[in-house]
Amino acid sequence: MEKTALILVDVQNDYFPNGRMELFEPNRAANNARKLLNFFRNQNMPIFHIQHIFNDHNAPFFAPGTEGITINEAVAPLEGETIIQKNYPNSFRETSLLNQLRQAGTEHVVICGMMSHMCIDATARAAVDYGFTCTVIEDACTSPDLSFRGRNIQATDVHDVFMAALGSLYATIETATAYLEKAKVK
Repeated sequence: MEKTALILVDVQNDYFPNGRMELFEPNRAANNARKLLNFFRNQNMPIFHIQHIFNDHNAPFFAPGTEGITINEAVAPLEGETIIQKNYPNSFRETSLLNQLRQAGTEHVVICGMMSHMCIDATARAAVDYGFTCTVIEDACTSPDLSFRGRNIQATDVHDVFMAALGSLYATIETATAYLEKAKVK
């Protein structure tokens, strides 16, 4: 466990009720992410908060200077915890995340946050490509409904498909409870 780090991706106000891009059950996902965050804090293990801010003031969400970019209070960083700002779905792209994980001696990353089909997927795949083993905490992630070919795809289906895809080759997929039970045994 000492070589494991938590990456909380984009748990930001725009994804919550009254935000510009409300996701499916964001509070449920954030509450599960908070359980992980509390465990990592109690174990004094590395924690990386990822904050997405678009470079465009006219962005549909996560626009610079808006309340929507604020990390949600459910997982708000404590003083001294690392916050890495990004401008792309992949949390490694043009950020210091890779270097900071390596400096911390990380071999395994635990990833949770928002959105399952975009930033979680991109970050988990990149983590594995960079040589980390990866666990995605599926019930600490969520997505919105999507539309394709004139068909509405429910958020739960979007989420499940991406978790199934990541679980086939890239990551171990766990619930927060299952992960924490195993972690406490070690």
